[in-house]
Order: sequence, then structure tokens, then C-alpha cells
Amino acid sequence: MKILHTADLHLGQVIYQNYDRSDEHRHFFHQLEQWCEEEKPDALLVSGDVFDIQQPSATVKKAFTDYFVHLHQVCPQMHIVITAGNHDSASRIQADSSVWKLANAHLIGTPPAVDSLEQADGWQHQYIIKLDHGYVVALPYMAGERKGIIQSILDKVTEDNTLGLPVVMMAHQAVTGLDITGHGFDIGTLRTIDSDAMGSGFDYLALGHIHKPQTIGHLEDAMSDEVCYHAPVIRYSGSALHVSCDEAYPHTVSLVDIDQHQGRVQIRQLRIDELRHFHVLPSDGTSFTSADEALDAIKAFVAEGQRGYIRFRFDVNTGLPSNFGQMVYDALLPYDEEWRYNPKMLWTGVSADNASEKEKLVFEVAELQQMTDPMVFIERTLNQYPNLDLDDVRQAFEEVKAEMLLLSEEKQEKKRQKTKSVQP
Repeated sequence: MKILHTADLHLGQVIYQNYDRSDEHRHFFHQLEQWCEEEKPDALLVSGDVFDIQQPSATVKKAFTDYFVHLHQVCPQMHIVITAGNHDSASRIQADSSVWKLANAHLIGTPPAVDSLEQADGWQHQYIIKLDHGYVVALPYMAGERKGIIQSILDKVTEDNTLGLPVVMMAHQAVTGLDITGHGFDIGTLRTIDSDAMGSGFDYLALGHIHKPQTIGHLEDAMSDEVCYHAPVIRYSGSALHVSCDEAYPHTVSLVDIDQHQGRVQIRQLRIDELRHFHVLPSDGTSFTSADEALDAIKAFVAEGQRGYIRFRFDVNTGLPSNFGQMVYDALLPYDEEWRYNPKMLWTGVSADNASEKEKLVFEVAELQQMTDPMVFIERTLNQYPNLDLDDVRQAFEEVKAEMLLLSEEKQEKKRQKTKSVQP
């Protein structure tokens, strides 16, 4: 069984307040298209965070449709499996799933209910995709640990898998033992679950959520072009694009070959040639001590050609003019967005007393959407988010409210169109 594994596309991302990345995503999909055509995998897996926000624009949704329809046209025998991440709206990912099946695509947005194990047997099959050469268990982002639910689905696959075909599972989770380099927060702010909580019975766990490519338990091989392990293997493919200057490592798509259930898992990393790279100046690891020094350096750097994002590293004692940002934008203006500016400075020489407070846990809308019992909501919120700012809760409710209103309007519009079509 051969699969292409990617994740964290973040379609529609606007970086540093005003830079659209649609040309970068177009460049990525062109490469993905070539790999699909050359390798002819059984399935392309996208493990969550398809969109950057839960309510993407019509333009972004059209781009999503165009990209994946074209992938189907290039490789029609290939299954496409897309699951929702914490950045996605579960209902929106799944809304057109019936139509997408016509393109051999499976969109799984809604996670199993918390009380799934109390329901009548058979609910597991909506998360199981049977391919000619194996199985895919497609799990979207799930708040909290749900080992029993996951294991129930894997047990169903085991019952059916009398031929010993490979079993691949998808998830959008942070598991223990990972490397979070480049994520900009301490491990204490990221909710992780033990890898054992993902159940047993899979050969390859195709994870999303963490942007650095890596295989759990084999971090030393993170940048190896090709490796082979005995199943089971737990792996992050990494994100499609760098999302910040902190992600100072190559980004890849994982090409995975599994010979049989409980057999050998061969992984080849296909390195993504990103349209724009991220750079920190000075590039030698030192720090600027004046605005003029930084401006001279950026003019010399961009004159060398190419394109990318630039961030400055300054000594903490450096005094910058109030219009320094505008001065940088003016210097980059002749390059017509080939070079872009990250205005968030890196400061060196900051004492421990003045170090910024660690980033607190972010209240996730996706988690709110999965809480149907008010008491569960209150208990889980108090336990998981100590010192939670009530404004964060209020904002989360507003986002859910806005999405519900939009879905209601779309439903009413479809009803009006249907009524109009049957009128004499």
C-alpha cells in the first residue's frame, strides 16, 4: 500500500497582517500534483488544518475545490482523504462530502461523539475507508483523549482485515515524544496525549498539527531522505509551508510504502521547494545595534535576488526610530512583494527578569464545538484552561454563533432555490 501523507495546508493564510500566500500554495500544489502523477499512490492523505480559519472566504474555498479536483483528474485512481483539524470547521469540511465521493475523495469533519461507545454498533464504519490494498481510518481533530473510541474503530478494521492488508490511521493530535521546534511555544502550553492513547492495530499513524516532519521515537532521522521501520510507525509529515521564521527546517511530503499488516514501513521524504523562504538577518547569528546597520543589510540582501520573508535580530539596547517599519517597507517596495517583511523583531540580551510571559493555552473553538453537555463544558474548561480569560470564551462563542448563523442562511437559501425550481 502506497500513500502520500501531508497536513497543515493552512489555505487562506494571511501572514504578518497583510501578505496573501495564495501563490505559495499554488506552487506547493503544482509539486504535489507532479508527485501524485509520478508515484500513483493508493491514497493522498491530508491530516487536518486544511484551512487557516474556520470561515474561509469564497475565493479560498474555490481554490481548495480547484486544487483537489485537478489532483483527481491527474490521478483518478487515487483516493483522496481529507480530515478536519483544529483550524477547520468540522461541519464545513464534511458539508459536501457526498459530492466529493464522485471525485474519489473522502472528507471527514465531524469526530465520533463522546458517547459513541454507548450507541448501537456500526457507527465505526463512517471513519473506515476500504481501499484495494489496505484500510484508512480517518479521524479528524478530537478534543481530549478518546482511546476507547479509537480502539473500537481499529477493532472493526481488525475484524474485517482477514487478508492482512496494511492499516493506516489519520489524526490531528500532539503526542508525547514530539519535537515542537519552530512552534513558538513551550511544551507546557501544548496539550499532548500519550501515543498509547491512539490505540493499537494500525501500521502507520499519519499525524497533523505539528509542522516539523518527524517520526515519533526516531527523531534522529527527522531529516533523513529515506528510512525503513517495522510497524507500527507514528509520523508527522510536517506542514505544506513554513508559517514563521522559527520553522528553520525543510518541509516535506511523506511517501509511505507498507508491504503488509505488521510489516515494514518505508518512508521517503519529498522535499517541498517553497516559493518563498524565511530569513533572519544578520544571517551569521549576531545582532544589529542600529537602524542604519539593519537597513543597509536588507538592501544588500534583497539585491542578491530570489524572494522570501525577512525578520531582524536586534540587540535589546538598540534604539529604533518610530517609523522604522515604514523605512523597511520603503526599501522593499521596488521588489513588488518578492521580498516581504516580518515586523516582529528578535531581541537578544533580554534578562530573565524581563523575559516575556510564557504563552498561555488558547481556548479552541473546535473544542467548544465538540461539547454538547453544559456540565462537561464547565468541568473541562476549568480543568484544561487555568487562569482562562473570559474574553477568550466569549470570543469562542461568538465564532460558533457566527458559523451557525451562516450555515442557517445557506440552508434557507438552498430551501428557497429548491422551492423556486418546482414552481410552475
